[in-house]
Amino acid sequence: MSDKIYVFDTTLRDGEQVPGCQLSTGEKVEIAKELELLGVDVIEAGFPISSPGDFQSVREISKAVSEPIICGLTRSVEKDIEVAADALKYAKRARIHTGIGSSDFHIKYKFNSTRDQIIERAIRATKFARNLIDDVEFYCEDAGRADIEFLARMVESVIAAGATVVNIPDTTGYCLPEDFGNKIAYLMNHVPNIDKAIISVHCHNDLGMATANTIAGIQNGARQVEVTMNGIGERAGNTSLEEIVMILKTHKQMGYHTDIDSKKIYLLSLLVSKMMRMPIQANKAIVGRNAFAHSSGIHQDGVLKNKDNYEIIAPEDVGVPNNSIILTARSGKAALNYHLKRLGYYVEKETLAEIYHKFLALADKNKDIKDEDLIKLMGGKIVDSHIEIVDVKVICGNSVEPSATVELLIQGEKIAATATGNGPINASLRAIDKIIKEKVSLDEFLVQAMSKGSSDTGKVHMRVDHKGFMYYGFGVDEDIVMASVKAYIAAINKMAFFKKAKKHHVRATATK
Repeated sequence: MSDKIYVFDTTLRDGEQVPGCQLSTGEKVEIAKELELLGVDVIEAGFPISSPGDFQSVREISKAVSEPIICGLTRSVEKDIEVAADALKYAKRARIHTGIGSSDFHIKYKFNSTRDQIIERAIRATKFARNLIDDVEFYCEDAGRADIEFLARMVESVIAAGATVVNIPDTTGYCLPEDFGNKIAYLMNHVPNIDKAIISVHCHNDLGMATANTIAGIQNGARQVEVTMNGIGERAGNTSLEEIVMILKTHKQMGYHTDIDSKKIYLLSLLVSKMMRMPIQANKAIVGRNAFAHSSGIHQDGVLKNKDNYEIIAPEDVGVPNNSIILTARSGKAALNYHLKRLGYYVEKETLAEIYHKFLALADKNKDIKDEDLIKLMGGKIVDSHIEIVDVKVICGNSVEPSATVELLIQGEKIAATATGNGPINASLRAIDKIIKEKVSLDEFLVQAMSKGSSDTGKVHMRVDHKGFMYYGFGVDEDIVMASVKAYIAAINKMAFFKKAKKHHVRATATK
């Protein structure tokens, strides 16, 4: 029988503290509904007294979500707590999250106070909150650097005052996993009323140890984890929800479980990334675009023979459609043959070696091997399915609605369309959608400067979804609109090749 670990999601509070990632109330409600479907136990919806917008967001989320506990953050200030209780009045299950600093750094330099005075404030705030709402969580801010005996005294005091959950945060990401685990173990063994509350851990990633510290906390008695989607949050971020969930799911021998539906992780990760305008790093565990991508020939051969050789998590378990076998100069014959079969080329074994030598020469030259490169390598004609850009014209400014007219060459025919959008790039992509008459969803859009300066060349990376398949496109141009159009067309061309290849399965030999 495994122990349940409660998942406290703070994407909408701590996660939203990232500069430039603020959300509207409507966006917060949409994410909260998806978090409910994901199966989180608690949603920290905001800090109600901080702004009218945060107050409204907590109130609207309380109305829209019924299963998870809805939590509002406060300081150990009565006015904060009153406002939070008001914001939470429509919640089916409400929690006030109040607290104060516990380290001597905070006590002396933040509050200009003493340990005894801080304990008194903690007790007073907990009792006041408990008189308004039955479920009160108390955070001992900067517990990672707090004196352990004083921390134990604080925890005992707030539990006696009515706290149902006590949060032990490594606020600055300072602790080593062994030290943090020992801190939780000390509290479990030295606080006499510890059985009257759930111990929670809230770890930051300043030294890259948030996930490891959270696991150490669980192993030593914590039963609630405070996490965010994609690990977003203040400074270097928080513990990543997807990492904790999949660690516990992968290591069943640890004896812990969550109620998270892991198959919903990937799509929610993309939604949060898109709404918060914060790209997911390519090598991010679980949800990064390279998390299930293989480019080394040895790894590719192993995965193609049996995924378990190099994948400890099935992509489908987190909602990723499939893994990716990326063709590079490091790829082996197995990977090349896999992609040739995908395109409809069934190559005789004795000719594969000859094709492979030509492929390596091409990969050394081109770096990024596309489907059309393979079709050319096999002597196929790609003109019929290749989409080329003829012309792009955009109109934008602060007094006009952005619009774009795009002309493409498809199968020898020039086709143009005009569309409006929220900017010149969006308008251009909508015009292309009108021409191709296919439903394409833009899942990732990244812009990278090639060097420096306002006249720099820009590189655009896009990931698009078409009928459950992911396609990537890259575009480079001094004009960022043109770079974006090139990237979008590059991704669409891969769809065209894929569809065409499925219709024309041929048995091929190497071309001379």
